This record gives sequence, C-alpha cells and structure tokens, in this order.
Amino acid sequence: MADWLLQVPGNFWEVLAEMAPYLLAGFLVAGFLSVLLPPSLVEKHLGGRGFPAILKASLLGIPLPLCSCSVIPVAASLRAHGAGRGPVTAFLVSTPQTGVDSILATYGLLGPVFTLFRVAAALASGLLGGGAVSLLEGKDSPPREERPATPSCRSSCCNGKGKKGFLGPALRYGFVTLPREIGGALLAGLLAAALITALLPADFFSGLVPPGPLQVLLLMAAGVPVYICATGSIPLAAGLILAGVSPGAAFALLMTGPATNAATLGTVWKVMGRRTCLVYLASMAVCAFAGGLLLDRLVSPDEIRAAVSEGAEPGTASHLSAAALLALLAWGYLESILSRRRNEGG
Repeated sequence: MADWLLQVPGNFWEVLAEMAPYLLAGFLVAGFLSVLLPPSLVEKHLGGRGFPAILKASLLGIPLPLCSCSVIPVAASLRAHGAGRGPVTAFLVSTPQTGVDSILATYGLLGPVFTLFRVAAALASGLLGGGAVSLLEGKDSPPREERPATPSCRSSCCNGKGKKGFLGPALRYGFVTLPREIGGALLAGLLAAALITALLPADFFSGLVPPGPLQVLLLMAAGVPVYICATGSIPLAAGLILAGVSPGAAFALLMTGPATNAATLGTVWKVMGRRTCLVYLASMAVCAFAGGLLLDRLVSPDEIRAAVSEGAEPGTASHLSAAALLALLAWGYLESILSRRRNEGG
C-alpha cells in the first residue's frame, strides 16, 4: 500500500513537468488568439454557405481555445446571423476537440504523430459533419426570426469586448481565464494518470479487452455522455496507454469526450434541430471509431509509451514551468472565489 502511495506524487509531478512548458506556451498563444479572433470576426468569416464555408469553419475551429460549453454561444450567434447549418456544424465539431493549448500539450506528452493525427481528425470530422448536414438539409432554411440574434455568452468567448488595449486582455485570458476554466479538469486528469500508472500494471487493460475494434468502441462510448476537457484529458490518455490501452482507443476517448457530452448535445438539438444533432453525433462517432482503428495501424503502443516516458527526468526548465503552472491554476481558482464574493456583495 505504502509503495503506490509514494509513487503517486512523483508520477503526478513528472507528467505535469512534461506538459507544463508546452501548456504555458499554448496559454500565451491562446490569449492572443482570443483577442485577434473575437466572435465578431469569426461571424464575419463564417457567415457564408457551401463547402468553402465548411472548410473555413473547420480550419478556424482547430486552434480556437473554446471548450464545448464556450463554443455553443458562438455557434448559436453564427446561426442567428445567417450562417448555414453545414458551416455551423463543422465549427461545432472541430472546435472543442482541440485548441492551441491542447495541441501543444499533446505534443509535449504524446509526441508529434499523435498530435498531428489529432489535428487531422478534428479537421476531417468537421468536414464530414458539416458536409453531411449540408447534403441532408438540401437548401438550408434561414434561422427562425424568434431566435435571439445575440445569445448569452461566457467570458471566455466574449473576451476582450469593451476593453481597451491588446496586451492586457490577451495575457489575462491566456494566464488567468483559461487556466481557471480548465484547471480542475487538468488536475483531475493528472491525478488520474498518476493513480493509473501507480496502481495498474502495463498490460492491465489489454488483458481485459485486447487492443482492437472492441477496445476502441468501448473507449469511444465512454467519452460520449461525459464531459472531458480537451487539455485535461491528455494526461488521462497517457496513463491509459501506459496501462495497456491502445493509442487508437485513447484517441477515441480524446475525440468524443470534449465534444459530445449530454449538455452540448441537448443544446445543439435545441439550437440546430434534431436532424443536425444526430448528424453531429454520428459524424463524431464515425470519425472517432475509424480514426482509432487507423491510428493503431500507423503507430504502435511502444512508440507512444516511449514519447510519454521521454520526459521521465525533466530538466530545471520543466520543473520551473510546472511550478509556474500550478501557481497559475491556484491564482485562477482564488480569483474565481474572489469574483464570486464580489458579485454576491454587489
């Protein structure tokens, strides 16, 4: 008992130190993207219809640091301002799966092959979902007049509105707002990875369900109803791979978890309609399952395990980055408490 308890803090810190430099860089870039690409600019460029608009929506959604909750107000506003269901669906599908912060963190922990595959899958699923909706809907009908033109919006997607300057809002979003929003999920993922690595042998999951279609299907299904943060799920995926889950099965969990939780599906159903919601879910399921099987053919578990283990002895810069990241997460949590008290007092 004592042995695995002693392993958990070390495992937690090793994974944190491996991710931290890339995640901090991702926070910085995400902060500038939040100012350079506000919702108003997104609406301007995604207001069209047809395949060019679907492609643009899928590409634009990949780097944006919006989770499945933050992307809903933006997508609803796009629809209310005349964007077709196809481009809006493409944006809804591709955006929650990735973000510049999660892309860099994936590279730091799971290696370049997994990272490139994750980005390509987000693009492919956006194109599939948006294209399927456009084909099934035929001539897209305009949004209903009673739908509000400007839906309620969280701070993460209205960032910078009404603020002067450029650097301040960018740094605030990148190093205060974003860590506050993903901090809990990130720490939970790190703790889960540390526990899995300490408690389970390397072949645990492969002994229960051998790598292959069934394992991919099970992990994909596990990710559909629950919310898993695109960044916070990365250490969880790494821990599962070290415990015998195939890279493809871990990828299927990473793909469905951030984009297909029950709350998001319910909102898509209400805003976009029943048929669009079903196509949205089907496109995610098809791409997650097919992508998982393809990734297992392209890369072996040993390659991904080697990528995860490369940073087993982080350098000084990684340790300092990990300490800085924990400080940012603590500050974000503290600020959320202070902000809540100010609102209650006001």
